[in-house]
Amino acid sequence: MDISVVVPLYNEEESLPELHTWIRRVMQQNGFSYEIIFVNDGSRDRSWDVIEQLAAQDENVRGIKFRRNYGKSPALYCGFKEAEGDVVITMDADLQDSPDEIPALYRMITAEGYDMVSGYKRKRYDPLTKTLPTKLFNATARRISGIHNLHDFNCGLKAYRRDVVKNIEVYGEMHRYIPYLAKSAGFVKIGEKEVHHQARKYGKSKFGINRFFNGYLDLLTLWFLNNFGKKPMHVFGFLGSVVFFISFVALAVLGAGKLIELSNGVYGHLVTDSAWFYIFLTSMLIGTQFFLAGFIGDLISRSNPGRNDYQIEKTIKCKK
Repeated sequence: MDISVVVPLYNEEESLPELHTWIRRVMQQNGFSYEIIFVNDGSRDRSWDVIEQLAAQDENVRGIKFRRNYGKSPALYCGFKEAEGDVVITMDADLQDSPDEIPALYRMITAEGYDMVSGYKRKRYDPLTKTLPTKLFNATARRISGIHNLHDFNCGLKAYRRDVVKNIEVYGEMHRYIPYLAKSAGFVKIGEKEVHHQARKYGKSKFGINRFFNGYLDLLTLWFLNNFGKKPMHVFGFLGSVVFFISFVALAVLGAGKLIELSNGVYGHLVTDSAWFYIFLTSMLIGTQFFLAGFIGDLISRSNPGRNDYQIEKTIKCKK
């Protein structure tokens, strides 16, 4: 199969028939063998009914229905897991991503050898409250990830070699950083294509200002996991050991000073009368806690079997 199109969605019943018709037309015009995987992320409208109707009409349509709303990353994870195409295309369901971009994205993967290609919407039809945070977010993401040729990390329109989506783990809200995840997994040929951005035709944007702040927190998490996720002892254990050693030495010096005073017949204040005694003692305890945090983190990082345990209510398989 040439292409799998993965479409995560939440409350997009109005746009689904038009999106399906558009994708189908592009595929037929270019002679691609394909599948469309709609992942219904706990929609409260008739989105799943529409998907069932489309699947009854088109044998290339597949569907996944979550029992409740999990978020875009879990939807992509499950879509990637089911995808069978040599090239996997992701796009949003709101018709702001154009299926006409699919042939060019496909060629960049198959003919030009890219592992992944991310869309770049230079001209956007979003409000300033969305575009400005997006620019700040992308500037930070470029600096931390080291992927300097991408202008829009979070563009929903992307293309991947199948090996990429089968070897990355998209969880939580990490869909914003799929290029970083791909690079961390060893897929370093990441390109960008300028794509057309269309104004929203139906419904309203799911973007909220909280996503902007959550995005930065997720970026810090990913940076830490990428550098220390498999070896948390290296950061917490090292930091704890340094704090403990410095505090122990300082406490020993404080005690030695008191012993010298006693040997010289000076019987004044007690060691415990000094505030430094409690500061150094507390620092030793903090250092021990850091060390234990690293040790426990090492144990936890070895296994987490329930990370991607999502409740799927129904699925639709291809009829081929």
